Amino acid sequence: MYQNLNSFKVPASFRGRSKYVVQLWWIINATIFSWSPQFLYGWRRFLLRLFGAEIGKNVLIRSSVKITYPWKVKIGDYTWVGEECVLYSLGTIDIGSNVAIAHSVYFNTGGHDYTKVTFDIFCEPVVVEDECWLTNDVYIAPGVTIGKGTIVGARSSVLKSLPGGKICVGTPAKAIKNRIIN
Repeated sequence: MYQNLNSFKVPASFRGRSKYVVQLWWIINATIFSWSPQFLYGWRRFLLRLFGAEIGKNVLIRSSVKITYPWKVKIGDYTWVGEECVLYSLGTIDIGSNVAIAHSVYFNTGGHDYTKVTFDIFCEPVVVEDECWLTNDVYIAPGVTIGKGTIVGARSSVLKSLPGGKICVGTPAKAIKNRIIN
């Protein structure tokens, strides 16, 4: 047998809050967060902070963003999070300041151990350092750090950490040249 999902159990403290707080957040995220007009960035920052997220100054988060557990998310000052992004925050997500995150970027911090019949769940942090630009449809795997100032090209899959100051593309994403500022 490869996996027996009947034996799967989520560890008691894995979510970081009670099942009631988790459910309340999911209801808020699906309703008053996502229904809010685009210009109500302050309202969405307030809701995220209310649920324990660390959100910096003038962060712009679109209403279609989905966040699993906001208490595991930290976003620095002047960062943008675009339409339809997913912050699957089973583990921590730490996004720096002045980061531009385009549309449909997927931050994945967790998965399952396929080598165990019990299909154990795991989480690993994702870190995006200051001044990065993640363009459309980027996938970021658990345990990845993207170095300061790096650009990740559209539809790239970041499966391993990337150095700072680079332009990276592909699946898996690899540095193709230095990011040069004129």
